[in-house]
This record gives sequence, structure tokens and C-alpha cells, in this order.
Amino acid sequence: MSMDVLDPTSQRRAGLVERLRTRKGTVAIVAIVLVIALLAARGAHHRRAAMKAAEDLANANSAVAVSVARVTTGDLRVSIPALGTVTPLATVTVKTQIAGQLQKIGFREGQLVHAGDFLAQIDPRPYQAILDQNRGTLRRDEAQLANARLDRKRYEDLIKEDAVSGQQLDQQRALVQQYEGTVEADKAQVAAAAVNLAYTHIVSPVTGRVGLRQVDAGNYVTPGDANGIVVITQLQPITVIAPVPEDEVAGIMRRANTGATLRVDAYDKGNSTLLATGKLLTLDNEIDTTTGTVKLRAIFDNKEGLLFPNQFVNVVLLEDVLQRQTIMPSAAVHRGAPNGVVTTFVYLVQPDSTVAVRPVTLGVQDGERVAVRSGLSVGDLVVTEGGDRLRDHAAVVLPSGLARPADAPVAKPSGAPAAKRTAKRTGGSAARSR
Repeated sequence: MSMDVLDPTSQRRAGLVERLRTRKGTVAIVAIVLVIALLAARGAHHRRAAMKAAEDLANANSAVAVSVARVTTGDLRVSIPALGTVTPLATVTVKTQIAGQLQKIGFREGQLVHAGDFLAQIDPRPYQAILDQNRGTLRRDEAQLANARLDRKRYEDLIKEDAVSGQQLDQQRALVQQYEGTVEADKAQVAAAAVNLAYTHIVSPVTGRVGLRQVDAGNYVTPGDANGIVVITQLQPITVIAPVPEDEVAGIMRRANTGATLRVDAYDKGNSTLLATGKLLTLDNEIDTTTGTVKLRAIFDNKEGLLFPNQFVNVVLLEDVLQRQTIMPSAAVHRGAPNGVVTTFVYLVQPDSTVAVRPVTLGVQDGERVAVRSGLSVGDLVVTEGGDRLRDHAAVVLPSGLARPADAPVAKPSGAPAAKRTAKRTGGSAARSR
């Protein structure tokens, strides 16, 4: 008997095979779709990279607008900046030398006084009485001395006639010497009393500015008062003490030993306003090993009174002036490794309006100007602004009205001597700034 219908087991097996075939087909279709999507994404990435490369090439080939300046010759200042403190030459706490009642104050707070001006008065009556008493004692003892000398003269005449003994004469001579000593002591007492009486009239020992009053009239003052009566500070002239690096000592002493007067400028704390101009007075006698600095003292007339004691100021010591230096703006200087070697370089403008990376060696820096020791010649054109977008052989657009290097007269390299000294070294260059 034949069977046209499959049994249930065979039917399940056939259904399973059919589902497997369907699933394999679906997986193959998904794999094909993923491969197509991956290829499309890769192609889009390559197109974007090509477009960016083309854009970068176009930007690289496009000219960059820059600011430029010419290399010139001139004088540069070798200056040493430092932070200093205004220090008066004299600060005097006026104290009484004797005890007594303060009768009168002869100054106003903040007043400018001169040496010898009246400041205060202490009650002089007790000291005047002591002086008068000592003078009376002196007169009495002088009279006794005069009488003793007369008796000595009589005894010296009588002893020639044997009218007195030698012992009496010796006693009289000793009495005269005794009175002479007493008179000398009395004179010292009179002088001491006169000094104490003079101390009741207090005057200014220096010329300067009076501070705040420490005591009022009517108070009892003594020499042991810690605050005294008033503090006087000398303002004209006045000095500034500032530490400078020990490396600068040799150059400063070399200039000072030639008899040169080294100028010192004092600026405010913001380093924007010139307060006074003075000169170097002296250097300290030793270097502070903890900071590696040595203190200098500069003196200022301070006629306008802009320098105030204990004020912080920025000082600039003008050590020397270098003449006929090759100069360019400091803004033209770049530091990096354009050719794989760390160096200091500039972008030199060529006659075809392109730039070339030119390594340079720098000298002394004075504000926004710096000396060029090698690498450039007078008349060269260097980029001062826009250099961060440049590279070697990049095209540039010069400011309107500025002649190209080929059209401008170019002077021969300066024969000026190289900068004698340097302050800061960075990649083969040196600079000192104010």
C-alpha cells in the first residue's frame, strides 16, 4: 500500500529545512547590504579628505596679508629692571632727653620742617633753678679758691724768713689744689644743668616731613617713652633700594669704576608712570646667597614728593647705551624648529612677495626693539604681524604703499660692533629688556 501523505515527523523535518534555507538567504542579503554601506561610507570619507586637501592647498597657495617692518640702525639702551622699595636716608623718632611736663607743641602733623626748627617745649623752670643753684655753688668755691691761693702766696714769702714751717706751706698748697678740684666739679655741674635746660627746647634734628603726633601738650614725658613725641622722615633727597641679579654686578661695577653716572628711573607699581629720575649711589658689599641678588641704592632729589617711604616702585638702571646697532621690532621674532632645529627666526620678505624662514641671533632688547647680531642686514623687510599663518615660501600681501624689497634701497650690513652684553638666552639668542 503506497503512502501519498508524509508522516508528521517528515513534515517537521521538511519545514525546518525550509526555514534554514530562508534564514541563510536573509543573512546573505544583510551582509551584502552592510558591505555596500561600508564601501559607500569609505568613498564619502575619501571624497571629504580629497576636498579638504584641495582646500588646504588652495589656502596654502593663497597670499596672507601681513604687517612688516624694515631692519634699521640705531642706539639701544642696556637697562636692568628691578622691583625696589623707597627708603629714606634718615628716619628720626624725636624723644625727650629729660623728664617734665610738655608745655607746647610747635608743629603741625604732616608739616615739612628744617633742621633746627622748633618742635616742642618742656617746662624749663625746674632745670633753670638747678642751673642757678650750681652757678651759686661755683661762685662760692671760686671765692674759697682765690683766698687759698693768697694764703699760699703769703706762706711762700714767710718761709724765706723762717716765719712759718714747711709743713704749713705744704698744707696750704694742698688746700689750693683741693679747691681747684672743687671748682672744676662745680663747672661740670653748671654745664650739665645748662644742657638739661637746653633739652627743654626740642628742635628738629633733620629736614623732613613730620608724622602723626604721639603725645599732646600737658602730658608728662620721659626719656623712656617708646613712641617719643613725633617721627620725622627725610624726603629730599630720598633713596630706593632694589635687588638685582648677581650676574649684573660685573657690568655695573665695570661702568661705575670708569666714573660714569648710571641713571636710574623710578616708575609706579603699574610700571606706566615715571615718578622720578635719579642716579646709582652704591651697591651692597655682599651677595645674598639665598636669592642670588645684590642690593643697590639709588638716590633721587624727589623735588615733587612723588616718592614716599616704604613705597614699592619699579626701577630701571640704565647701564649703557650701545650705538649703531642693527635693530628690528621684537614682534618679528619667532622661536621654534622650522627646520627641525630649535632656533630663533624671522620671516624675511623676498622680492617676489614670498617669505623665507631666516634664523637670527639676537642681542640686547630695549622695549619693543631688539638688536640683531647676525642673520639680517639693514634694509631687510621682516614680518611683524600675521606670522602665525605663514610657512617657508608662503605668499604674502604687503600693506598698501610699501615698496617691495627689490624696489627699496638696501643698505649694506652695518659695521656696528656686536652687543657687548646679553641678558636672557633662548635658543641661541640673547635679549635684555626694560
